[in-house]
Amino acid sequence: MVDAKNNKFPIYAVIFTVAFKLLFLLTHYIQEDAFITWRVAQNLLDYGVIGFNGDTKISASTTHLYVFVSYFFNLIFGKEYFIEPLLIFNSILFTIGTLFLSHLLLKNPWHKAIFIFLIGILPPAIKISILGMEYGILFFLEMSLLYYGFNKGKKWVQTILPALIMFTRIDTVIFLGIVFLVDMLWNKKIRWNYVFGGVWGVLLSVAFNWFYFGELVNNTITAKKLLYGQEYTFQQHIDYFLASFGNYWGMLKLPGNFNPITIIVLIFELLCFIYLIRQREKRNYFLWMIFIFGWAKQVIFISQKSLFDWYYWVPQLLLFVPVLVFVLEQKIKRNWWLSLLIIFYILPMLAFQTIHSIATGNGEWNYRRNIGLFLNQYEKDKNQWIFLEPAGYVPYFSGLKTIDEVGLVDKGVQTEIKKDKKNYWINTVKSRKPKYLLSYKNLYDGNDANSVYYQTHYRLLKEFRVKDHLKSNNKILEKIYKLKPSGTDYNLYIRID
Repeated sequence: MVDAKNNKFPIYAVIFTVAFKLLFLLTHYIQEDAFITWRVAQNLLDYGVIGFNGDTKISASTTHLYVFVSYFFNLIFGKEYFIEPLLIFNSILFTIGTLFLSHLLLKNPWHKAIFIFLIGILPPAIKISILGMEYGILFFLEMSLLYYGFNKGKKWVQTILPALIMFTRIDTVIFLGIVFLVDMLWNKKIRWNYVFGGVWGVLLSVAFNWFYFGELVNNTITAKKLLYGQEYTFQQHIDYFLASFGNYWGMLKLPGNFNPITIIVLIFELLCFIYLIRQREKRNYFLWMIFIFGWAKQVIFISQKSLFDWYYWVPQLLLFVPVLVFVLEQKIKRNWWLSLLIIFYILPMLAFQTIHSIATGNGEWNYRRNIGLFLNQYEKDKNQWIFLEPAGYVPYFSGLKTIDEVGLVDKGVQTEIKKDKKNYWINTVKSRKPKYLLSYKNLYDGNDANSVYYQTHYRLLKEFRVKDHLKSNNKILEKIYKLKPSGTDYNLYIRID
């Protein structure tokens, strides 16, 4: 009876962790790109087409599976009320994923419960759960594959889940490949069901892109590579890595090129991993999988100059897992180790993320969303176009047809980039003549032909300034807003001819 009761502790931890993290819904911190996926889902609802602007097909979202999930949540709850249920759903799935991970690595129910809660309140876990991206579903699917496919030996899981994982994000081929290699080297055999699942997953993803969109990879990948791709010297590669690894490898995004906290944590993670894998236990089989994947994903994405921090959330967590396991399994002074970890790392990380979420939520929800709401009221004709960057909050809340600077939601920009990358912005404006321009810069500055063109054809309609959104009746919130102001100043222009 006691054992049965103890075995429920991890389930209680899941429920408590989800409930605790739902407090972050109050911050209204939702990632910009989530609104791209949700608009694609609503476009599918309204036009029956996976696109962004009416009946034009385009893979504007990085994730196909999450588009369909978002579509069903819109269908069930309606466009006005689907966001909170979907965020709760993401949080539940992610936390169940941590439950599966705890079963793979730990035996003591109490240790599992502590593991679930502590990993669940780290910054990447909070962002995965609450920011509206697809990683809650992805983490659940990946941990389900390890737990049911490789721990329980369910062959149907090995066959089906790789396809779902890859249909969520095509770059998960890294995770699936690492799992395959570790499993083959550890067990000295090949799981052909899993091989078939991987091959089927690749074919399904590529075939869907090809037959539906007429492209092999998602448009988002093509667009980012086209605009951001450039040749680097070896020294530039080194400089870029030094400037980026602290922000994207660790859990803190701090200004500057050097982040000593990240280096200390990385070394400790590596030492804990080496300590744990000294014996050939089944637990270590999964530790090898998640740790190698964490390093591989980080190295590959940083080397490819991937600036978006959500790419790093899952590996950040998985690389930290050996630290939690090491501390929880200490037989001498375990409580001392655990107290030090909580006081000097986990609680500061939680405090940092809380401040970050409040400040960024203000900048996104109260500021950037306000621009979209203004346009929604000002412009009643939703067939009018706006040219801007990024394509999340403002297009979603304005309802206007959208051209984004990167070409994620409209391929016409890519055509202009190929013609003349240096002048693609002004060339897009001249050829497409969008009614609205939303720019970080003052387009009237300068005496060149471009500024003359803007002065001739566009009128400044409204200025949006971050400083105007740093006030609150709550003095603590106001201090946080001013401590970490979030957002960018914008100028909104309207065409006059």
